[in-house]
Amino acid sequence: MTAYLNGQFMPLSEARISPLDRGFLYADGVYEVIPVYSRCPFRIDEHLRRMQSSLDGIRLPNPHSDDAWRAIIRRLIAAAEFADQTLYIQITRGADLRRDPTFPKGVAPTVFLFTAPLVRPTPEQRQSGVATITAQDIRWARCDLKTVALLPNVLMRQLAADAGCVETIMLRDGFLTEGSASNVFVVKDGIILAPPKDQRILPGITYDLVLELAARHGAPHAVRPVNEAELRSADELWITSSTKEVLPIATLDGQPVGHGALAGKPGPVTGQMHAWYCAFRDQVTRGAGA
Repeated sequence: MTAYLNGQFMPLSEARISPLDRGFLYADGVYEVIPVYSRCPFRIDEHLRRMQSSLDGIRLPNPHSDDAWRAIIRRLIAAAEFADQTLYIQITRGADLRRDPTFPKGVAPTVFLFTAPLVRPTPEQRQSGVATITAQDIRWARCDLKTVALLPNVLMRQLAADAGCVETIMLRDGFLTEGSASNVFVVKDGIILAPPKDQRILPGITYDLVLELAARHGAPHAVRPVNEAELRSADELWITSSTKEVLPIATLDGQPVGHGALAGKPGPVTGQMHAWYCAFRDQVTRGAGA
């Protein structure tokens, strides 16, 4: 597997950074994850824009232009043996010669990229839905920045793993925020509901695409605060991310999602949205490969 580190392409096993790197000492950096289908980076413009927003949020200058990023990304994708990939980008404020919390001057950022095989939900998970739990969202107040300070998210994901679940869905002050590594959508009375993009949630690339698809196909939807009662009484729930795509939730805290014959099963709105997503993804991938 090939990696890119500070201007050089190399085997991933040979990539090394300084122990004084501020990403290691302070989690002073940002990251981005881009899904790659048939060697086509999906929604790359949107991912680069989000990465720029995160860099701006921590006052870290972007080390490359968009064209330079695309050239690096294309070369990494081409070097991989697998066509469907997860491409990871991380930029930190670099390695100073001392440990000092203030921003260093004259220090080059650390730029690191690599790809791995894309792991998507299994057919069984898509057909049956997945189990989730809830927890109180006690993270910091700038969750809209995609920084490498992910320990709270790691702990939330581990709660789910300990319970035999796929994801932890977080609540703050009685309202839905997001999953530990996903956005959450609620279907109530045929209307798709999404929490607003503010400082409490990461602005997901797939989140945006779902809302675009809902508007394009005339599906009723609303972006507004979603309270805990609405979450727990939802007709359907699903989570989205660059790797999960649109993944139905079957249970929440051990209770089936939905009502009547569809309780605990993926619902029709979720199925339709996943079909729209797949059609859009395949169209973009075919167009890029033409």
